[in-house]
Amino acid sequence: MTDKIRKLKPSTLAAHVGRGHADHQGAVNPPVYHVSTILYPDVATMEERGTRPFDGMTYGRFGTPTTFALEEAVCALEGGYRSIAVPSGLAAITLVLESFLKCGDHVLVSDSVYQPTRRYCDGHLKRQGVETTYYDPLIGADIADLIRPNTKLVFVEAPGSLTFEIQDIPAIAAEAHKKGALVAMDNTWATPLYFKPFEKGVDLSIQAATKYIVGHADAMMGVVTCASQDLWQTVKAHAAAHGLGVGAEEAYLALRGLRTLPVRLERHRETAILLATWLKHRPEVLRVLHPALPEDPGHKLWRRDFTGSCGLFGFIFQPIGKDRVDAFLNALELFGLGYSWGGFESLAIPADSGIKRTVTSWTPGGPTIRLHAGLEDADDLIADLEQALRRL
Repeated sequence: MTDKIRKLKPSTLAAHVGRGHADHQGAVNPPVYHVSTILYPDVATMEERGTRPFDGMTYGRFGTPTTFALEEAVCALEGGYRSIAVPSGLAAITLVLESFLKCGDHVLVSDSVYQPTRRYCDGHLKRQGVETTYYDPLIGADIADLIRPNTKLVFVEAPGSLTFEIQDIPAIAAEAHKKGALVAMDNTWATPLYFKPFEKGVDLSIQAATKYIVGHADAMMGVVTCASQDLWQTVKAHAAAHGLGVGAEEAYLALRGLRTLPVRLERHRETAILLATWLKHRPEVLRVLHPALPEDPGHKLWRRDFTGSCGLFGFIFQPIGKDRVDAFLNALELFGLGYSWGGFESLAIPADSGIKRTVTSWTPGGPTIRLHAGLEDADDLIADLEQALRRL
């Protein structure tokens, strides 16, 4: 990335990087390249390109101009060396873990991590002979006490996607690097716009691009951005070995969504703050889980390290039974009941069943609900919450 590009504001980067219209006969957006086989003019060229299969067009599974454009744009926003697109957010997570962990290694993972990440660590990694230790997401620099000689990776997620604790990423990264461990981060909540992982010491940043980058709930995509060439070569080689190519249509949809990410994310942020502020004054609500609120326990760290927040947050009901929680959720009309987030639509889920802790306890005092504030009018969403709360 050139110094000129680095100086551009995020909204300008999102609109301009990864277009390459001169390479596509002037098309303002890179077209969809449906291609598997690449033809070479002669044997010498074929053999030479075979020595560097990840450099340019060599085979469709390794990338096409559509894929490369998406990777270039995400990397520019994240501020890393290069990015790698894969078929889903979970694929991006497991790819990073597979790339740097082998039998006999040890990995540290946040106790507030996304449940499929925990499932992968407790299942697949364990069978591969990799030991996982979960740590208190509020541990900060004290993580040094958990790092062993065979600890190869620290996996962070900030905030937690169900409980919304903010971690001290710079402190964790500093201690990990002192002892030779890498730091990987699931940065989906903040997106590349609101948290700059490589400025905070992260080595590998993961985006579930299915969420805010795609933005329209119509494509699956994951992206891994690496801090250095060596890390990129390692991850890219593992992606190729596992056959993790991405479809051209999905790459195109992700790139198209990324163009409007700054505008959409600001609307998500504003609406979520309005909903969270309204909910915290409701008598039915015990506490709101949103790090951008001044009273949130993680607010100080959030304000120091993040430049914004998204549409995903949670709240805790006063102690009530499951039947009443279900009545509230079933009464919602504008909030759909769905497990994803980051799209244009507002969503709600009961979160307690998805919260798994083995190191820290999660005793919020009442049922936990996760909301995603979509692009609807905030007043309409508040009215929908209000009528559903009456069902309690």
